[in-house]
Amino acid sequence: MTRITCAMLWLSCLCVSGANAEQTRFDHSVLEDTTVFEYRWIDGSGMEKEVTFTLSNDAINSAPTVQPNYRTPIMMRHMVVALQKEAQSYDPRDAIVRIIPKRDTIDIDVRSRQPARQLEVMGVMNTAHKDAYDAYLFENYYMEFTTSFNQKGIKPDHARYILETTEALIPASQAFYEKLAGNEDARAYLDILLGWVQSIPYDPLDDRLSSNGAGFAPPMGLLLQNKGDCDSKAVLTSALVRAFLPDTSMIMVFLPNHALLGVAIKPLAHEETLSINDETYVLYEPTGPALIPFGQVSETTKQQLLTGRYTTESVN
Repeated sequence: MTRITCAMLWLSCLCVSGANAEQTRFDHSVLEDTTVFEYRWIDGSGMEKEVTFTLSNDAINSAPTVQPNYRTPIMMRHMVVALQKEAQSYDPRDAIVRIIPKRDTIDIDVRSRQPARQLEVMGVMNTAHKDAYDAYLFENYYMEFTTSFNQKGIKPDHARYILETTEALIPASQAFYEKLAGNEDARAYLDILLGWVQSIPYDPLDDRLSSNGAGFAPPMGLLLQNKGDCDSKAVLTSALVRAFLPDTSMIMVFLPNHALLGVAIKPLAHEETLSINDETYVLYEPTGPALIPFGQVSETTKQQLLTGRYTTESVN
């Protein structure tokens, strides 16, 4: 008999402290084929900035706007159905397969007169279980994850959200680019983008462990509801930066209660960096409402990075 445990660990987000960003205007107007987004905000120098961009309604409607909740009973039912279908494919004269669901585990009992056949069928059933679990995660935009404390869990599939949203967000990324003077570089783009996303209202998540992922807002959902937590803002920012820098290496950095980003541009002397696999990334924190400039991180973040309490994920 094989027993498979289905309970998983969750991540959480923590807002960093500091001087707060201020969003002074937000509006979105739904037209026949497009939606127009309008923003004003106060940047780190005290200047009011503004940006307007237009996104296709087809792109908005085809993108996920809500992260499905991860609930063990629903996931269990999904896997039990898949396993029972596989079990019913066997002739009882060859092998008897019983699927025994429990609170957060599934027992698989295989019996056959031939020991070798029993082992063979058990192997097939274990593979069917993994396939059903992987399919459930994929359908609901989740992935397995290992924390810096070597704890196993799941989290929203951030990299997939970025990959699937970047093209739709090109008009938004272009709008920020058009705010720059002709001789400004990527750092100027990142500066204005960072001030904007930090000013988007922060949606605190009291306990990600018990919220089952409900606090994460995919990029389109964040834009429509005009609020998001740390990983939601990090994913939106990454998609916009990827649209602007399609060939530049980028990472997401996960701390125990926080998320930030890194981009592989040449660092300035005062900027905070992280080296991964011989690549140096300049760090930045889009979470807000703290106004932390590009290339800088909070003291809490700095301490956790120094003690190795982080994991990273590449942005494709």
